[in-house]
Amino acid sequence: MATLGLNGKVTLVDIAKSLDPSGRVADVAELLTQTNEVLYDMPWMEGNLPTGHKGTIRTGLPTAVWRSFYQGVPPSKSTRANVEDACGVLETRSEVDIDIAKLNGNSAEFRLTEARAFVESMNQTMAQTIFYGNASTNPEQFNGLAPRYSTVNTSTAQTAYNVIDAGGTGSDNTSIWLVCWGPQTVTGIYPKGSVAGLQHEDLGVIDAFDSNQNRFRAYADWWQWKCGLHVKDWRYVVRIANIDVSNLVTESGAADLIKLMTRAMARIPFPGIGTPVFYANRTVKEMLSIQALNKSVNALGVQEALRQFGGMQVAIQELKFLGYPIRTVDRLITTEARVV
Repeated sequence: MATLGLNGKVTLVDIAKSLDPSGRVADVAELLTQTNEVLYDMPWMEGNLPTGHKGTIRTGLPTAVWRSFYQGVPPSKSTRANVEDACGVLETRSEVDIDIAKLNGNSAEFRLTEARAFVESMNQTMAQTIFYGNASTNPEQFNGLAPRYSTVNTSTAQTAYNVIDAGGTGSDNTSIWLVCWGPQTVTGIYPKGSVAGLQHEDLGVIDAFDSNQNRFRAYADWWQWKCGLHVKDWRYVVRIANIDVSNLVTESGAADLIKLMTRAMARIPFPGIGTPVFYANRTVKEMLSIQALNKSVNALGVQEALRQFGGMQVAIQELKFLGYPIRTVDRLITTEARVV
């Protein structure tokens, strides 16, 4: 039985690696599992369009004037603009030859272990798209945060007022994000009339096709996530860009993370309107803690929180900066180009 050249298909080699010495499906050490806590925080709402959501923002206030006796006042009005965000469809499928899946009578257990991998893959893709999705270059995606906060030049983009330059000039940069989640600020969206969240359907046994378009019987599963990101008020997202990672790790000319994060907090107009959260990768969080040791003020705090891991709730020690949570997002890369 051939086990090679089956692109995207489970083979006998995969099965063999999934069995313990007793012939049962082994517990898999999920070494590829990442921590992307933005998925815990992101609120969701149904869009008002079949393709996404159209919001309205106020762009100008009416004019008020000082009136003299026996003189009238000219009428005035506020101005508005629409902000429209589209959703994307994240989808994947699994097909396992029924004769492979039934080896040693472990078909249900093996399919469950495969399902965990598919869900993790979709979670990682979703987390990456929240920050780096770019519908201009990849029309099937939704726009993430980075394309919206992509310059420090305030003459070219209004959002540049909320992009803080940490001084890195190379190509090994990363960013810290401060997002104030809420229905009036920033939220996840799903298309009108659809269902929120990751959808799964067990398709049962189907006729699958090999590379020569010959049929074979297979267990099939389908996953889909219709999702997007709606930034209703750009003032409630702050990007600390151009953090030079190598300088940060060697502590040579490193960005002052505590000062930069303090500046970011000051850019949020009314934090109480939503839920403000910092997002950084592991390297940044590690060096932030080290920098805090050298400060005379206690800027960082630790609080116990519950997180889902492997289908279980586990207690973790959550880092906070002046009361704002700092979440880990492994999909925040350390190879960002300089933001100019």
